[in-house]
Order: sequence, then C-alpha cells, then structure tokens
Amino acid sequence: MSEETVVVIVEDDPNIADLVELYLRRDGFRPYQAGTGERALEVISERRPKLVLLDIGLPGELDGIDVCRIVRSESDVPIIFLTARDDEVDRVLGLELGADDYVTKPFSPREVVARVKAILRRAEARDTADRPPIIDLGEHIVIDAGRREVTVRGEAVALATREFDLVHHLAERRGLALSRRQLLDGVWGADWVGDDRTVDVHVRQLRKKLGDDLALETVWGVGYRLD
Repeated sequence: MSEETVVVIVEDDPNIADLVELYLRRDGFRPYQAGTGERALEVISERRPKLVLLDIGLPGELDGIDVCRIVRSESDVPIIFLTARDDEVDRVLGLELGADDYVTKPFSPREVVARVKAILRRAEARDTADRPPIIDLGEHIVIDAGRREVTVRGEAVALATREFDLVHHLAERRGLALSRRQLLDGVWGADWVGDDRTVDVHVRQLRKKLGDDLALETVWGVGYRLD
C-alpha cells in the first residue's frame, strides 16, 4: 500500500489503537488515531482517509454508531466496526448504517489488516473496472457507475459503499435470480467472512432508500432478482 493510503483508527483503548497502528504501518499504511467520537469526526475531515476503523463503544456524547451515521451522511468511505459486543443486533445496526465490515474483540491485528486490504482492493477494482457508465432501471432510477451515484426521479440518493455495489451488481444482471451466496461473492468478495443475512440487511436498506421504483424481488428459496 502507498504511504498516501490513510486509515483512521477510532479507538479509546490506547493499547489496542497503538497495536493496530503498528501493524498498519508495517504494511505501508499511514494511520491516524482518535480516541473519541468528536475527535474522530475532526480527524476524518482533516485527513480524508481511504478507510475508517471505528470502535462502537466510545466515551463521550458520540459513540461509534453516532460517528458512522454522521460520516455516512457525507461520505461513502469504507468503515470497519471494531466491537466488543458480539451481538446480532449490533452487527445488523452497523450494516444498516452503512458499515462495510466488522471485527469482534479480541481480534488479531493481522486479521484487521487483512480485512482492510481486502476492502481497499475491492474499492480499487470498482474504480478501475470497465463498466457501462449509465444504467437505467425503468423510468425513474438511474445508476451512474462513473460517478457512483444513483438518482430517483432526478434526485441523488445517498447510498453506502456496499449498497451501491449491490444495486449495481444486480443491475448488471437484471432478470437473473441470484442466491445470497452469489451476491456475497460478487459484491463482498469470496474472502469476506460473514453470514447470508448481511445481504438481507442491505436489500432492506435499498428498498427503503430507493422506494417502490426499485423492482427488487425476493425469489423465495433462492435469493433476489432485479427486474
């Protein structure tokens, strides 16, 4: 990775933050730390990172969920949650807010670096892929792959990174019934660690954000199809 590949570590435990920073520096990243939600927003704004490692349980008025919500309202920068709570509700909430992945404590710093590299590789591949720049979904939804933008009736809709990737992946394969496993492999990558319900969470978000104009159907016993 280039020394210009900035990663912000939002973690209030300095031992954990220092360890993760050490391993990221070894692999050529440029990490910056923040110990509170308030400071995290400042560092993210100043440094414009390629990825954010975000602890859920932060001290102060803003926890990790709050920080994720604020960042997502302004940016599609990839976010990996660091959480001590291995609870499905927390994971689902994080994914609904637009987190790209999560790692449960205690974790191996090597695993964290591997997750960071995998997400950034996919982001780079998306940016350089030779894809049709414009896809019309019916009369009212337009996907602009070059700008990574979706508009509904002419209005841009803010989508998280994985939400955009999922709807674009489905749009390129309109009419095909794709299983959850196929969608995970195609959007998250074959090396992604997680369960099939991740797809369901992102489908719910797409339906909520894009509304009835999105002809995204559930194919019972299989997965999903975009008509």
